[in-house]
Amino acid sequence: MIANKQKIGGRPGSAPAPEPPDGDAAPAPRRKKLIVLMVSVALVGAAAAYWFLLGPGANGTSAAAEEPPAPEPGVVQVIEPISLNLAGNRYLMIGLGLQLTAEVEEEIDPSKALDRTISLFSGRTIEEVSSAEGRTALKAELAAVLEEDYHGEVIDVLFTTYVTQ
Repeated sequence: MIANKQKIGGRPGSAPAPEPPDGDAAPAPRRKKLIVLMVSVALVGAAAAYWFLLGPGANGTSAAAEEPPAPEPGVVQVIEPISLNLAGNRYLMIGLGLQLTAEVEEEIDPSKALDRTISLFSGRTIEEVSSAEGRTALKAELAAVLEEDYHGEVIDVLFTTYVTQ
């Protein structure tokens, strides 16, 4: 009697499946792919951890987004007061002090500052120039314009004289 042969009328799936000659031969390429994938994920995770914890991405800042340090203040160059015409036959006498950086060794030409001051303040109403909010806003605007005009040599503007009539 031969027991390994399939019986007539027997189910084809009931016989045990034959095993491959070497049990580790089929899963080997799959294991290699899994190991390569795990090593790749570990390397990407380590790089991301370095970036966010120790590297340029730490503290939510990047090297490109860092602001340069604020310039060191130097001397204040005082400009003599001038009188400007306001709206409604009113006048403003304004004197400026330009806060220069420490790198500036000699006085700068005040003509740009005077021109920008005249352009910004002339023709304004007395209410605009005499209220604290208006004065602060005009001062901030003048400081920003002068910083750009003087290529960073002027870092702030001070009012030495401010009289309305």
